[in-house]
Amino acid sequence: MAKNVLIISTSFRNNSNSEIMAKEVEKGAKDAGHNVEFVTLKDKNIQFCKGCLACQKLGHCVINDDANEITEKIKNADVVVWATPVYYYEMSGQMKTMIDRANPLFASDYKFKEVYLITASADTGEEAVKRVINGVQGWIDCFSGVKFSGYACATVNEPDEVNSQPKSLQDAYNLGKNI
Repeated sequence: MAKNVLIISTSFRNNSNSEIMAKEVEKGAKDAGHNVEFVTLKDKNIQFCKGCLACQKLGHCVINDDANEITEKIKNADVVVWATPVYYYEMSGQMKTMIDRANPLFASDYKFKEVYLITASADTGEEAVKRVINGVQGWIDCFSGVKFSGYACATVNEPDEVNSQPKSLQDAYNLGKNI
């Protein structure tokens, strides 16, 4: 059965490694027959959460920026895939800001049940992504019936470097194909 997959790329860099991998996830998910929407936070206006909790009553944030539209896309997706560069062993600040701004989802009839993660990091091994996974899991734990379903990561030092790593690209493609 086809799923509605939302991929959110959080890197601000053109041709970022995490976004290149996210595009491979997109290809794999489309090849598997899913409906895929790709959103990048690049050039989006997303302000910090004010913590007012008005969104819990209104169903949307009172800040009128691009986060409201993205939150609505998250709400209506069956699957959410976050793609982020790893900064200081954690998700990018723009990803965390978007997660915080998705607070209206707690009081909604969200559809997503699966969450995946794509990372690109200069450090090797799983240690480089453990904290990112933990941060994503903290968000997931706030939703009933939602599970962390997997991740793909690449170790890179330069922009566009992942294009010379067929295994990393294949891992990302396979993640999308197996959603």
